[in-house]
Amino acid sequence: MNEPVVAIELSAGASAPEYQTEGSAGADIRARVGSPVVIPPGARALIPTGIRMQLPRGYEAQIRSRSGLAAKHGISCLNSPGTIDSDYRGEVSVILQNHGSEPYVVADGDRIAQMVVAPVSTARFVAADSLPGSARGSGGFGSTGR
Repeated sequence: MNEPVVAIELSAGASAPEYQTEGSAGADIRARVGSPVVIPPGARALIPTGIRMQLPRGYEAQIRSRSGLAAKHGISCLNSPGTIDSDYRGEVSVILQNHGSEPYVVADGDRIAQMVVAPVSTARFVAADSLPGSARGSGGFGSTGR
């Protein structure tokens, strides 16, 4: 299987994304903060990583929550999975939300999210006067459940 090559540029002191095990789908990304960031309960914060990258055309990087942070502290990534497009060249930042009952402190170098590099498809959108029916129809928002 051909692995996509992702060129990265790191700010001083930043860490490259890192797979923790041979079978990991997501590479952990770390906070790059000058001083600790406190996220009060119910609040969110935009946390820099010090990483800029060049993804190959036809790929995206998805930013996802780390299950341990969610289970132990109620910390998740908003807009998850967040998409980093192949033509974006700015610093990768992560929006962390504190769903817990205690303030959460993000320190420099903490593993805050995971990044999955995945292929993407684009579509050609064509206007239509009408759409064919389907068994589901216009039912949504739980219409296929109880």
